[in-house]
Amino acid sequence: MSECTHECSSCGESCAERQTPQSLLKEANPHSRVGKVYGVVSGKGGVGKSMVTSQLAVTMRRRGYQVGILDADITGPSIPKAFGVSGRAEGSEEGLLPRVSAGGVEIMSTNLLLENETDPVVWRGPVISGVVQQFWTEVIWHADYLFVDMPPGTGDVPLSVFQSIPLDGIIIVASPQELVSMVVEKAVKMAEMMEIPILGLVENMSYLTCPDCGRVIYPFGEGKTEAAAQRHGLPLLAKMPIDPALAALADEGKIEQFQGNWLDQAADVLEGK
Repeated sequence: MSECTHECSSCGESCAERQTPQSLLKEANPHSRVGKVYGVVSGKGGVGKSMVTSQLAVTMRRRGYQVGILDADITGPSIPKAFGVSGRAEGSEEGLLPRVSAGGVEIMSTNLLLENETDPVVWRGPVISGVVQQFWTEVIWHADYLFVDMPPGTGDVPLSVFQSIPLDGIIIVASPQELVSMVVEKAVKMAEMMEIPILGLVENMSYLTCPDCGRVIYPFGEGKTEAAAQRHGLPLLAKMPIDPALAALADEGKIEQFQGNWLDQAADVLEGK
């Protein structure tokens, strides 16, 4: 047999190069120091995935860990605004440097690369996927926990993240509307297809508390996400309420000042991994 030239069109189907699956995982920047990498995903938009990512990062930072957020929601980045981070990201010969929030959270997002943060990102799927990979391969991260804020759905960019970044697991965010079971199932099945461990579910916008009488109200119904979690054999890590104070702080770029502890159980799970 002649020596393999790695040109598959010139060899037969029995060629070992053709039969052996090739890993698509990318190496991190050689100057990075990254511990665990977790994706925060949702099967649909509008469920508060970025809010959960932000609060999870804040919770782990308060526990004394170095934390970073890779904002993979390229066309709808919201992480920098929530943390009050602005200005252009800088770099060196070694790589691109993330911006750092007031509380010490490292952040990389497309908003930190644009001339004007309100400029739309009008890029096609392959370009967006390439940028996400560059956020992993070219940015110099120093994080015990790196959270990847994923775009919603199961399209090109989530697939690119699953294939190119070595995730240690994912957390699925859902809201308790009628379609939540179907939405959760799509995210679960995609993770299973890619052989990515699922740490559990977080139900966002679960309830609200009346500021006058203290009564707990479930505007979208109660228990739907919990039932979906049980159906898939997954733990329900948290139920996050609708809280105007949290939304206001995020709008002001002061999300690190919020004192909610809803994600303590999720943080306990991360520390136990």
